[in-house]
Amino acid sequence: MKKRLLTIIIATLLLLLVGCGQQATVTETIEGGYKTYYKMSDNTWKCGDQVYQHRFEITGRMPNAAVDSTFVYLSNLPEITFEQAWKAAGLSSDMNDYFDPKDAVLVEMK
Repeated sequence: MKKRLLTIIIATLLLLLVGCGQQATVTETIEGGYKTYYKMSDNTWKCGDQVYQHRFEITGRMPNAAVDSTFVYLSNLPEITFEQAWKAAGLSSDMNDYFDPKDAVLVEMK
């Protein structure tokens, strides 16, 4: 009975150790102009409680602008166009142009 209990305790401890070892940890903290975000050890990005697969720096020129603008988004989308980026940055009056927070979040604008 004692041997079986000891085996269960050891197995439980091993499972806990293995489970903890696989969690991503913060490797870098970035103070973005809009939000603080984090680069994780598994090459993902985190902002708030949401994890994102990509970090995009999207540069282009908005209509009638004199200089280029750069938008930095964390995203689970495979790509974001410049037009999508500037509209979703708060420059569109159409709510359909904005990203769902699980899809993308603006963290910096340069």
